[in-house]
Amino acid sequence: MSESNFVDYVKIYCRSGKGGRGSSHFRREKYVPKGGPDGGDGGEGGDIVLRGNRNYWTLLHLRYERHIMAGHGEGGSRRNSSGKMGQSRVIEVPCGTVVYDALTGEYICDITNHDEEVILLKGGQGGLGNTHFKTSTNQAPRYAQPGEPFEERWIILELKLLADVGLVGFPNAGKSTLLSVVSAAKPKIDNYPFTTLKPSIGIVSYHDNQSFVMADIPGIIEGASEGKGLGLRFLRHIERNSLLLFVIPADSDDIKTEFNILLNELTQYNPELIDKKRLLAISKTDLLDDELMDAISQELPDIPYVFISAVTNYGLSDLKDLIWKELNTDENKVQESEIDRDSLIHRDLDIKSIVIEEEDDDIPVDESEDDDEEYDDDDYSFY
Repeated sequence: MSESNFVDYVKIYCRSGKGGRGSSHFRREKYVPKGGPDGGDGGEGGDIVLRGNRNYWTLLHLRYERHIMAGHGEGGSRRNSSGKMGQSRVIEVPCGTVVYDALTGEYICDITNHDEEVILLKGGQGGLGNTHFKTSTNQAPRYAQPGEPFEERWIILELKLLADVGLVGFPNAGKSTLLSVVSAAKPKIDNYPFTTLKPSIGIVSYHDNQSFVMADIPGIIEGASEGKGLGLRFLRHIERNSLLLFVIPADSDDIKTEFNILLNELTQYNPELIDKKRLLAISKTDLLDDELMDAISQELPDIPYVFISAVTNYGLSDLKDLIWKELNTDENKVQESEIDRDSLIHRDLDIKSIVIEEEDDDIPVDESEDDDEEYDDDDYSFY
């Protein structure tokens, strides 16, 4: 998939269907005087439903479909015939999609599983026909209920990749190379900054047919929180991760300083990210000898670390062991991590800090007419 086709952020207008009107019809048959009311109920309006689909990896299919509207319910008719229900609209989204209100930024729901469905907007209830209002003292009710109105809102769909481990580092730190070696992922790799322009994920195989998922995001630089480089727009993809793996090359001037810069940028994006488990991988160690490794080890930050080289496969087994150990250290900690992850995902969105390209805020005009059956007073003279 090309970088231009990776869409992880869209804003769309959704509208459910309104309920059909109940009918105020009276029975008219030869030799049946005073047939009584027989108006049917209106049909229910269609719903707007979100459904998770594991076959989607991007929101590209929604980028140019900005207005999604369900069908209106039809009005009731004679002989107690109910109106047809409006057609519901199902919006297929990738697993890991979070939904926000576009006006307030309020969190609405989170789709994480395949075939998981959430009714985003409920269609209007159909109105009751006049047959429901017949009583002993009012045998010819000439009124029926109108259908309930539709619901509408602008929403923002934000894709956040589902992964266990998130790679964090500066451009050209070797994150994409590492992902391509330990998994079957094929991210773009080249010798210039910002080669990675879209997030990538890969499944890393471990012992006994076990595995974990690793996500790579474009490199961040100092000042990313102020919009430098690619900014922080892709950091949403590591919010779900249980563990953050910082990748810093061995030829860096000061590994500890670079680690602190990266950690500060994460904090600027979301202070809660600082509570996630962290590991450090010193990449490109094929450039070092044992003496230099020992010297570098004395100046590293106080977190678990490992020296690796994706080119020679040095230290990759130790890295997998360390990651697996941290992911499964304590069952209680894993459960707490899940709770913390939900608090990250379910927080409200800061609308002022986002920019959506090709935005169209025009609301479609509803030109449908009410399916109300008019009647003539002369028809009921026998009452």
